[in-house]
Amino acid sequence: MLTLQRPLASISKRKLHQTSRDCLNKTLTTRTLASFNGTIQLDYQRYGPPTENEREGSLLILHGLFGSKRNWNTLAKGFSESLQVPIYTLDLRNHGTSPHVSKMSYTNMAHDVLEFIEKRGLHQTTIIGHSMGGKVAMALALDTYLDTHQNLLKNLIVVDIAPNRASVSPEFHSYMEAMLRIEREKLKTRKEASDLLSNYEKDPSIRAFLLTNLETATSERPYAKFKIPVDTITECLPEIGSFPYTPEERVWQGRTLFIKGSRSKYINRHGIPLMKSFFPNHILRELNTGHLVHAERPVEFKEVVTRFMDDLGVE
Repeated sequence: MLTLQRPLASISKRKLHQTSRDCLNKTLTTRTLASFNGTIQLDYQRYGPPTENEREGSLLILHGLFGSKRNWNTLAKGFSESLQVPIYTLDLRNHGTSPHVSKMSYTNMAHDVLEFIEKRGLHQTTIIGHSMGGKVAMALALDTYLDTHQNLLKNLIVVDIAPNRASVSPEFHSYMEAMLRIEREKLKTRKEASDLLSNYEKDPSIRAFLLTNLETATSERPYAKFKIPVDTITECLPEIGSFPYTPEERVWQGRTLFIKGSRSKYINRHGIPLMKSFFPNHILRELNTGHLVHAERPVEFKEVVTRFMDDLGVE
């Protein structure tokens, strides 16, 4: 699990822990896609040649907080070659090259993905979601829309996150503070931004990952700016730490694989009972990694996913 390097200073505790009204959206009880409110068109990348049946068996990949579809480029190409199905990597709202909007609940984000699937007529899909993307994938699987569209989702693969309601880990608050400072202090270069960020995060690989979101100064804009809406995400952090359902509300009986990083604390003894309640037909596999399971052990990760999708087990 990522570690906090220094405490917050410039963002008030009240602002960090108060859930923004803009971030919230009530779970819809209707079961028609046309009634979904506020969905956006997600940017995406498709991998693999055209297939005889473009609509069946696709794999969708959802990144985590501060990530983007680009982070999955190498693995997506590998999955395309081994699985011989269309692969889609998506930019979730407020990330990558997808639109920026004020609402960012898991219901909002799950409905964005549902609309993406339905507009393309996809069915029997597999969805991989890491961290925040894993919660989006779980929220999609538990949505009432699947009650009448049961052939939409075949496999659910959740990477190093549990369906729990908790505060976002402290280091993410510190990252948001650092990003706000980089913009407010009008830094120009990636090195300047990295030097400031090093006061919050000592690991250079994590700093490099966070700075994939940075656009450096140009002649038109003489200072660096993040591609993601830093203010909006900061306000929505309490909602990002939450989850839209309780175990008594919903259950998905489909095939589910949880992949945990053995050195990560995002799936712990508190989350495992919730996993069993929401997803009774699940299995849990551990890899010797931290939170960025797919990035730290890409070969092993690809093998586990491929064997699960091929129904060969994961041992």
